[in-house]
Amino acid sequence: IKPMLTVKDVARLLHVHVNTLRRWSDQGIIRAYRITRRGDRRFRQEDIARFLTEYDEFNHNTPAEKSASLARHIT
Repeated sequence: IKPMLTVKDVARLLHVHVNTLRRWSDQGIIRAYRITRRGDRRFRQEDIARFLTEYDEFNHNTPAEKSASLARHIT
């Protein structure tokens, strides 16, 4: 079993607030796994790497491609 990252770990890595990361998780932008009775979130390194790749591609797309990409994540 590969070690999983905590909310704090990923927030620090992505330079975002922990609440932003939680919101992204709730919206399905970044995949999180719930553990424990409290429902603590954990993240796989592969999922974070995929997010960063998609984010990088998003930043290099045209405005029309960005709109389509955002629509996919929102719905």
